[in-house]
Amino acid sequence: MKLPRRRFLHLAAGAAALPVLSRPAAAQSYPTRPVRIVVGLPAGSGSDIAARIIGQSLQERLGQPFVIDNKPGAGANIATEDVVRAPPDGYTLLMIGSFNASNATLYENLNFNFLRDIAPVAIVDRSPLVMAVNPSVPANTVAEFIAYAKVNPGKINMASSGNGTITHLAGQLFEMMASVDMVHIPYRGSYLPDVVAGQVQVTFTPVPVAVGSIRAGKLRALAVTTATRSPVLPDIPTVGEFVPGYEAPFWDGIGAPNNTPADVIDKLNAAINAALADPAMKARFADLGYTALTGTPADFGKFIAVETEKWGKVIRAANIRAE
Repeated sequence: MKLPRRRFLHLAAGAAALPVLSRPAAAQSYPTRPVRIVVGLPAGSGSDIAARIIGQSLQERLGQPFVIDNKPGAGANIATEDVVRAPPDGYTLLMIGSFNASNATLYENLNFNFLRDIAPVAIVDRSPLVMAVNPSVPANTVAEFIAYAKVNPGKINMASSGNGTITHLAGQLFEMMASVDMVHIPYRGSYLPDVVAGQVQVTFTPVPVAVGSIRAGKLRALAVTTATRSPVLPDIPTVGEFVPGYEAPFWDGIGAPNNTPADVIDKLNAAINAALADPAMKARFADLGYTALTGTPADFGKFIAVETEKWGKVIRAANIRAE
């Protein structure tokens, strides 16, 4: 049957409008099945704990399970690639961390471009590292440590959880900005026992990892690496109070595959922000040594870009290579 031209154009216009009309409807119903949050670190790690807290809240707010899927390995790149290759439908999310920002430069042959292939959804938290020394080190402040390091170049050992990790990069940034020379000792397992034993003199380590040893007098806290003091260690100054401009926090956030519908990302962002603005949630993060954060996807994207550039400069200047 041959349709009149006017009738044909009317039907064609209506058909073209159908996908546009269906997208908001799909976003309004999202999620209709379980959502997977992929974490590139082992269960019990800081990012894993944050993912489980926020996942539980999203489950309560959005009515579907948010399942944590730990895929450690290759500096969290295995998990990142898993999400990059997933359908961009909002049902596979990535727990992003500081490591993603450094990995963009640290690893030269990745099968993805993190800034291009992962869409930012929401920042979740920020936490300080603590610059801690063995009590045998003759320094009670960062200024005294710098003075001691300058007269003992290459004689102070600094422990980290591996080349290119935030515990390494925080120390490397300190070396560069304070103009001191330390020997980096990367560990594949726990490094704190060696700092406590005095085999290694200093470390830049997550506050939750070290706070027990600090309170027991087994380690001496000199400073925290965030721009503001930590509520967990309120009497400990920041490194920036002695080395102006220094800042090296650990942070977490949520990302999704590129091309995930904007309305799905916005729905997730709103739910995450609402959870993190809740006083009980803020208190829960604070108990762990974290500061809960909120913001738009665009804000988070700008933050990631700045962090990627910052750590890229440090990695290139120090010629750091992945292990």
